[in-house]
Amino acid sequence: MDQFNSAATTLLSSKDRGWKGLEANLLLIQAGRTHVPGSQTHRLGIHFGRAVNAFCECDGRRHRRRQAHGDIDIVPAGLDGWWEDDGDCTILRLNIQHELLQSAAEALGRNPDTVSLAPKFQLRDPRLESIAWAIKAEIESSVASDRTYAEALGLALAIRLVEGREQTSVGTAATGATLTNRHQRRLVDFIEAHIDESLSLADLAATVGLSVSHLKPLFRATFGMPVHHYVLTRRVERARLLILSTDMALAEIALATGFAHQSHMTHWMRRILGLTPGMLSRMHS
Repeated sequence: MDQFNSAATTLLSSKDRGWKGLEANLLLIQAGRTHVPGSQTHRLGIHFGRAVNAFCECDGRRHRRRQAHGDIDIVPAGLDGWWEDDGDCTILRLNIQHELLQSAAEALGRNPDTVSLAPKFQLRDPRLESIAWAIKAEIESSVASDRTYAEALGLALAIRLVEGREQTSVGTAATGATLTNRHQRRLVDFIEAHIDESLSLADLAATVGLSVSHLKPLFRATFGMPVHHYVLTRRVERARLLILSTDMALAEIALATGFAHQSHMTHWMRRILGLTPGMLSRMHS
């Protein structure tokens, strides 16, 4: 994913909002190949919208993939590489100061001097994604929220990064059991394609040729949450996008994203995003 192309056009930015430890930019990236030098900040690139065929070469590894909405690349400070896309795309780029990660480690009761990030490519993490889209909503708003809210989002992002790093290390060392990359993609694609339907564990397990009893622990070890919670976060994200980009009635959006009714959608949107559909509708208007 070409996260930091010099030909990128900045569509939105937090630069003039006085945020501490975090900078957010929504970028329109032109198709092509570019070298990305190392940075003093840790960087996240979250793919937004239309999928593209992508290639990256970073940390001695090469990755060819179909980059879809919500896919995340994590590039630690100092790491460089090459990124290339076969079409124009939009990226939410988040620059995170190391001091913010240290604050997150302290909040978790960890030693801040030992905190670090590992490079990850085409990561699927619903918690990270939900925080990222909340940050995107902030830079989209013409009226800035209280700065403490943006700083709380930045800290939540950093905490999730530190948690994810530790869970990956511990989980891999303890069992070595996670879903393969191919199985991850099949499950993600299946859930996205059937988000408006009633999804069962049996359906998901059959998609990757596993039993339900095998799928459940592997899914949790891979995505950091149970299957049902992951599906709910994806429903909430799809609903959020529809509210902000269409004039559909909220009841229609609830049904189109697999919720039983509008109240069901409101309940989970408030729990996962901290926002109600009505609040998002007012942002859209």
